[in-house]
Amino acid sequence: MSSSSSHRRTSHTPRRHTTHRRAAAVALVGVSALIAAAVQSGAASAAPERAPSAAAKARPGAESVRLTPAQRAALIREADASRADTAKDLGLGAKEKLVVRDVVKDADGTLHTRYERTYAGLPVLGGDLVVDTAKSGATGAVRRATRAAIRPATTSAALPAAKAEQQALSAARSAGATSPNADRAPRKVIWAGSGTPTLAYETVVGGFQEDGTPNALHVVTDAATGKKLYEYQGIETGTGNTMYSGTVTLGTAQSGSTYNLTDTTRGNHKTYNLNHGTSGTGTLFSGPDDVWGNGSASNLETAGADAHYGAALTWDYYKNVQGRSGIRGDGVGAYSRVHYGNNYVNAFWDDSCFCMTYGDGSGNTHPLTAIDVAGHEMTHGVTSNTAGLNYSGESGGLNEATSDIFGTAVEFYAANSSDVGDYLIGEEININGDGTPLRYMDKPSKDGASKDSWYSGIGSVDVHYSSGPANHFFYLLSEGSGTKTINGVTYNSPTSDGLPVTGIGRAKAEKIWFRALTTKFTSTTNYAGARTGTLAAAGELYGTTSAEYTAVQNAWAGVAVGSRPGGGGGGGTSFENTADVSIPDNGAAVTSSITVSGRTGNAPSNLAVAVDIVHTWRGDLVVDLVAPDGSTYRLKNFSSSDSADNVNETYTVNASSEVANGVWKLKVQDQAAQDTGYINSWKLTFP
Repeated sequence: MSSSSSHRRTSHTPRRHTTHRRAAAVALVGVSALIAAAVQSGAASAAPERAPSAAAKARPGAESVRLTPAQRAALIREADASRADTAKDLGLGAKEKLVVRDVVKDADGTLHTRYERTYAGLPVLGGDLVVDTAKSGATGAVRRATRAAIRPATTSAALPAAKAEQQALSAARSAGATSPNADRAPRKVIWAGSGTPTLAYETVVGGFQEDGTPNALHVVTDAATGKKLYEYQGIETGTGNTMYSGTVTLGTAQSGSTYNLTDTTRGNHKTYNLNHGTSGTGTLFSGPDDVWGNGSASNLETAGADAHYGAALTWDYYKNVQGRSGIRGDGVGAYSRVHYGNNYVNAFWDDSCFCMTYGDGSGNTHPLTAIDVAGHEMTHGVTSNTAGLNYSGESGGLNEATSDIFGTAVEFYAANSSDVGDYLIGEEININGDGTPLRYMDKPSKDGASKDSWYSGIGSVDVHYSSGPANHFFYLLSEGSGTKTINGVTYNSPTSDGLPVTGIGRAKAEKIWFRALTTKFTSTTNYAGARTGTLAAAGELYGTTSAEYTAVQNAWAGVAVGSRPGGGGGGGTSFENTADVSIPDNGAAVTSSITVSGRTGNAPSNLAVAVDIVHTWRGDLVVDLVAPDGSTYRLKNFSSSDSADNVNETYTVNASSEVANGVWKLKVQDQAAQDTGYINSWKLTFP
């Protein structure tokens, strides 16, 4: 028997907590923590699709519909039955097969089917893709995590698996892990997350990280040379509030005369007491009455009540606002574990158990079970089951930002007077010990480490800090720049270009980000790709001539990702080429042309050249602007030390000696081996 009844407890003094964990990840089983861990981050490559470039109206029926678990399962079965035909239509090789992972359906019947790939039976890491199919059955856009052909030279490993395992254990020890052990024998995979797809081993190292967080370090090793290709932390960490929501109603179950924390209306989500253990599920909270905790950390039920409440709010937000039934969309609830470890100052999501876990904070007096933390952690699960953003490099920052964005959305959705909605992360848990929040969305750098705006090296920053530009973008898109007070909190959000941004409201911003996450992003999406994906989402929902679409452009420009409409705040006339041009690996130079017409006289002394190149090692590239008369202007030199992904820059060229009208060219040459890419688009703006 079951019943839903209220759980009463007193409200508590706000506590704040935060954690930062250096981590790198590909789209595999994941554990996400709110605070950074001591794991080396790597660079992630992105292959974004372009957003609409021509004026277009909103597509009626573009918003996704709510699917019941049974409807979603039926669509997955249909996609699975036709996956061989889909692979053929996409031009995949004879040894490649698709594995259906998720399906999203729009009101007009359009399907967005997310696939993973195998090659000769081996998982292809970084090979995921999303296929859009119209109601008529016609294939539309295809968004790929990699554009490289999956043709590894061999599937026979020259390196013994034991060598790969030793390397992985060594990497874990270097990161401060205690009692590292290989959870299973290294498995053979095809690594396609960067460069040329190649045969590799993936080893998962267990044990514990240096702060007590469980370890799930994935190390990818070249199966021929033994070179480490990639590593990422599978545990994704987050922040939560405890003792701050006042008296609330909880979904519980009753069996005879005993009640327990099982929410039968939300996928049977359960909340367990680990009682300072670090493994297993612990003990399901149960008791003779339906009253849980007393608002004090000394009462073990209090943290359980907060975690249970946060999970319910997050479930309701995704179901009622975004139309998603549970983290996987299948109507199945995750579970929560509280009182993890001893003095553990963190919280984390773990794919392998499909669960959230919360520590009790410093002195075991500040459980990390706040509303925004619960929303943050459960969103790691949603991301894992949709875009699967690699927990490393720029995609890792976007992964963390997604959890902050929807943790914030859940907090506003809750409308709880004891913990009102705000754009502060972890403001209730006092993790810093001085009353300050963990992160600030209006100006991320206020925490002392996060970045306000994008720059070319941001992929090497810890993902909890490289999340800053996306958090800042979301705030600007929602509320706009400048000073304002919301729910008693005063914000003053700057922009990287010093120009204002007008917000469109949080509700629309949430819809745009969620649609991009579920239908546009892939495991390797970077900041350039996030801009492309959110513009595509805004174009479908509101039209490319809408105020919402323009606001997305302006908000990204406000964090130094892309330009304002018209090429900048001062307007001007722009000419753009959005056709892809592949760049040969260590090969001949390629060009992309733009014909300028309708101008008089010479080009200006401040000609703006916006370059968007997707590449797995930007240092290999030499980039030139070629004028109509053949004169060459160097934009970017080769640099063996510039290890970041992509070129997404706007260069200023003194072209006053050149006639404006004519054919201008962007010339790009890759001057080193092993990394690939393409010209995504480029634009000339005459102020």
